[in-house]
Amino acid sequence: MPALRKPRSSKGLATFIARVAQGKQAEDILILDLSKIDSAPSDYFVICTCQSEPQVRAVAESVDAACREIGLRSPKTEGWDTLQWIIVDYFDVVVHVFNKEAREFYKLDRVWGDAKFAKLEEDGTLTTVKSPKVLKSEANLEESSKSTINPTGKVEFDEDDFDDEDEDLDDDK
Repeated sequence: MPALRKPRSSKGLATFIARVAQGKQAEDILILDLSKIDSAPSDYFVICTCQSEPQVRAVAESVDAACREIGLRSPKTEGWDTLQWIIVDYFDVVVHVFNKEAREFYKLDRVWGDAKFAKLEEDGTLTTVKSPKVLKSEANLEESSKSTINPTGKVEFDEDDFDDEDEDLDDDK
């Protein structure tokens, strides 16, 4: 097996890391290009979802081991104590390994919605996407939503979205 070579660019490193995560069965892998955003903490984010705490650990450890193999040392890390969201920071590329619930809660892909998005497909290819609405988990949420946006941009809710039994907000009880 040939030795791994260090990617020549931050984008190459982000792609390399995404493929390492994919090798550990991480899902919904996105690469966010933040390089054109002035306030961004790095040039690229790699965001992925795991189904369990052991998988979160395995993906983060695998990324660290693969990056050490290509000569990257001592990333800054956080999250090993809870295994809900592990951050592995290589300065130009920051890896976010989430469990499913934390990913849905923090929605980093929404927070950095001005970024350029690329999704790592199951076959290992990158596909540019216009919107972060590419996650399996979000597709389920979108289907269940009963609100709509009319042509004027106003949000309209279905009456079933509200319970008649909720307390009246005008009461000073």
